[in-house]
Amino acid sequence: MALRGKPTVALVTTQFWEQGNFVAEARGMPTLPRHQLPHPVAGTGHGSMAELAREIAPQLIATLRQESTPIAA
Repeated sequence: MALRGKPTVALVTTQFWEQGNFVAEARGMPTLPRHQLPHPVAGTGHGSMAELAREIAPQLIATLRQESTPIAA
């Protein structure tokens, strides 16, 4: 989506943050906005995931509204 100029935010857990840096750089998208999530997210239950979504949604929306230029591949 970022390559097409669509506002994009990558969600990356703390455990994979450094790997996210590597992948973003390798794919030519080092400036792609990312948001760090606690690890693990999967398997923490519906309630936990819903609470996390409520907490981060305003930040993600704000980032998405700012990001609108295509990222060169």
